[in-house]
Amino acid sequence: MLNISGLKEGIVLDHIEAGKSLDIYYNLGLDKLDCQVAIIKNARSSKMGRKDIIKIEGGLDHIDLNILGFIDHTITVNIVRDNAIVEKKTLSLPKKITNVIHCKNPRCITSIEQELPHTFYLTDEESETYRCRYCEEKYTK
Repeated sequence: MLNISGLKEGIVLDHIEAGKSLDIYYNLGLDKLDCQVAIIKNARSSKMGRKDIIKIEGGLDHIDLNILGFIDHTITVNIVRDNAIVEKKTLSLPKKITNVIHCKNPRCITSIEQELPHTFYLTDEESETYRCRYCEEKYTK
């Protein structure tokens, strides 16, 4: 049995779809942080069969919940203090995301003007559809 020590203070991202933890790791910029991060892949789960878990040492200020909600809004965010879970946060699809996805329309202003942020707005929550702020190009997960 693999044993990963508990966190005294930090964040545990739980119920990540199996195989998605590295996408989350890089999209959240955890590779650029100077803190301990543990990634557990393909852990057994009674709910999901298999799941990934990410443990991050430190406070919630390292995590952009909008990015996390966009990637997978079913992830559970557990806040740990003094070796105990003190709060659980549920995520939702963000209404607006910036510089997470890029517009694929070659005629969009963002493909010409490199300094412009790639901003998308949620237009249909049911189908998880986002549209580019500048050209209305559709992005569906």
